[in-house]
Amino acid sequence: MTRVEICVETPQGVAAANMAGADRIELCASLDVGGLTPGVGLMRCAARGDIPALAMMRPRAGSFVFDDDEAAVMIDDIGAAREAGLRGVVLGAIRPDGTLDHDLLLRLSDHCAEMERTLHRVFDLVRDPAEELEFAISAGFTRILTSGQRPTAPQGQDCLARLNAQAAGRIIILAGSGVNAGNAGELIRATGVSEVHASCRRPARPSTDEGAFGFGPMPGLTDPDAIRALVAAVRECGPVAS
Repeated sequence: MTRVEICVETPQGVAAANMAGADRIELCASLDVGGLTPGVGLMRCAARGDIPALAMMRPRAGSFVFDDDEAAVMIDDIGAAREAGLRGVVLGAIRPDGTLDHDLLLRLSDHCAEMERTLHRVFDLVRDPAEELEFAISAGFTRILTSGQRPTAPQGQDCLARLNAQAAGRIIILAGSGVNAGNAGELIRATGVSEVHASCRRPARPSTDEGAFGFGPMPGLTDPDAIRALVAAVRECGPVAS
């Protein structure tokens, strides 16, 4: 069965993903900057749900090149995710030369015990995805979230198909970015991926004048109807051969 992962950043999103038939949650803060580490309270909220959740481990926005102090923060946050009862974590780090930061990713993985690990879309920035896929397998990652090194997964479907063929069941290729009910079926058929990732968000009602004080807009709302439509479109594809 092809699975659907929904990325959420609020308790409302956690509830929507649970009620609308998603298979898994990627739990984040600040989705508008690609996702940051969620707070412990939100982790505990997600852990109380009926579907597994994995927490993003990203201490700040911007570059995925992290120093030792930032690594220490991520290690502490991995511990918080475990203590909260989450299924796993979402990790990623890169070097300035365009290769994954193998040393840091292995060091972080040492703190994950038996938790699932997703390698996030930093993978789309690497210079040699085929080589880094083999590293992810050797490092024991559960899956790779990728849009096929293009801004959206439909644009990157040729690369996704190559990655999925190379993976050959040794690691899951999770296709994400720009995925919705209207394109998921074609994407799955073209690439053979067994998991897709989407936010299924709609804009929130604008707040009054908080933005004028620099507090930022309300986050988007996770739309349960959009999740249901995506799940239905994915299920129509039937099982995907590994």
